[in-house]
Amino acid sequence: MQHVPAVICADNILSSSMQNAETIAAELAARVSDTTVIRCHEPLARRTTLRVGGPADVFVEPSSEADLASAIKYCSANGVAHLTLGRGSNLLVRDGGIRGVVISLANECFSHIQVDGQRLRCGAGARLKNVAVEARRNNLSGVEFLEGIPGSVGGALRMNAGAMGGETFGAVESIRVMDIAGRVHELPAGQIIVEYRCCPLLMDRIALGAVFKCAPAPREDIERRMSQFNTKRWESQPAKPSAGCTFKNPPTIPAGRLIEELGLKGKRVGDAMVSFEHGNFIVNDGKASARDVLELIGLIQRKARAERGVELNTEVEIVGEDPGDA
Repeated sequence: MQHVPAVICADNILSSSMQNAETIAAELAARVSDTTVIRCHEPLARRTTLRVGGPADVFVEPSSEADLASAIKYCSANGVAHLTLGRGSNLLVRDGGIRGVVISLANECFSHIQVDGQRLRCGAGARLKNVAVEARRNNLSGVEFLEGIPGSVGGALRMNAGAMGGETFGAVESIRVMDIAGRVHELPAGQIIVEYRCCPLLMDRIALGAVFKCAPAPREDIERRMSQFNTKRWESQPAKPSAGCTFKNPPTIPAGRLIEELGLKGKRVGDAMVSFEHGNFIVNDGKASARDVLELIGLIQRKARAERGVELNTEVEIVGEDPGDA
């Protein structure tokens, strides 16, 4: 008899959503190995850097690419919505949580970093800071800017994340992706269309990893750049929980500067507050809810539109449902 993973469900959830979650979890468990983690109604606030949001109906942490493929194929075949979760930065989960399946690539099998000459072969779950540190350890330059981005390789690819004048796809040679049929493809970066803070290809595919192309450089030069980036970040960005930059920069003015000029630093809704350190960061100043954050985002957008004629579009990805819809 096949041994399947234990399915853990919250005892205090009694609803049609819960019953459906139990069914989905049990059916998924029958399709994957016993080392893959499956939980019902998993709280997501603790899995995001902003520390807000409701639960996922079903949370899956595959222990291999084969189990990931099985989960994706199951969701596709049964019309079950699914979302891939990285380190939870740049993500705002609404208070009602997420219907369907949330897939986390937190297992160590997705977090490898392998040095291959002047290249770094990295799994989607690898922390960006670790990528930069491993490059420095091997006297390789070109990814120093990743050190300050609080996320994973997969999330950075999806959002074409950037910092300190660099952006992810500027350092990427190729990526590995999985499609909704569970098939794996390796694609050269030159064939991938990327936009400002977006890689459209990865809106319906899962990033499995990337190859970063670096160049040899003296260790002291690399360390100096990383130190400069680190100092600049801590001088200009808040230490309190946040999702990173809330808004994309409009063409005419950086979003942070615009928000500061509008006099909104320190503005708050509940425990959601515009950071004093950087106007484009909304921080959780205690026990903020997703609703608090969303109301503050709306307030900022309305004021920017009314007083400056500027449309502020969110950079943070907003997912999930309001409590009344859950």
